[in-house]
Amino acid sequence: MALALAALTLAGPCAAREGIRVDSGKLILTNGITTIEGSGGGGLATWSTISGMGTNRAIGVSAHVTGLELPDFRLDTHGIAIGIRDRVELSYARQNFNTRHVGAALGLGEGFQFNQDIFAAKVRLAGDLVYGPQFLPQISVGLEHKRNLDGAVVRAVGARGSAGTDFTVSATKLFLGASVLANATVRLTKANQFGLLGFGGDKRAGRSVQFEGSLGWMLSPRLVVGGEWRTRPDNLGIAREDDAKDLFAAWAVGRHVTVTAAYVDVGSVATFANQRGGLLSLQLAY
Repeated sequence: MALALAALTLAGPCAAREGIRVDSGKLILTNGITTIEGSGGGGLATWSTISGMGTNRAIGVSAHVTGLELPDFRLDTHGIAIGIRDRVELSYARQNFNTRHVGAALGLGEGFQFNQDIFAAKVRLAGDLVYGPQFLPQISVGLEHKRNLDGAVVRAVGARGSAGTDFTVSATKLFLGASVLANATVRLTKANQFGLLGFGGDKRAGRSVQFEGSLGWMLSPRLVVGGEWRTRPDNLGIAREDDAKDLFAAWAVGRHVTVTAAYVDVGSVATFANQRGGLLSLQLAY
């Protein structure tokens, strides 16, 4: 986690002079929600936002639980993230991907479950989500180190490895006058189905550049609706992988509680097409 260590070193002198506290001073919803990989952002796309409600003088903490129900599969994730002085984000998430009856059809056994740990770090380099020049976005770089816990199985389906690291660059801006949030992220990755089917394959072994875009409209200070699009690599010959997209609504029930619901389309998963369903996520943030 060299990126996180370097950022903490840079933040250290300021923290020592002023001290770090919990102030929960961010505007509601400007901390983003939590992706299915545990970092701050939308449901599918990583944003440049830093998790937690802490300002640039404080520490913030958030925790989430998310369920994604598809016709043939179910994904559950939970995790925690820490934001330091609205500059550095450190996060951990566990993903559990249940194959239900498909597991038996694939020879894995009824209800076989893929499991993955994700350790991530993000650093804000420039700009501000809300303040500053109107057309200067908040820009962050990040990494997500993914460890699939079912290495023998993912290799059997053609993956080159059971661990991999994604690298991201994100630019996000909230245009308050128009109540519009826009995000663009470039991701360097070799993950198959977010890493749940391992990393690399017979069609492509190395990393490729992928894009994530988000657009949200704030109907009120507590409610935002929008959509996301995320391209993904197609590495495995036996299982085509499609782009993922969603339509979401995030509601801040209170300053510290956000509920997100989404319609998600991830296309084909492990040879089973038309995987479209509902996502529900609960986030607590301080």
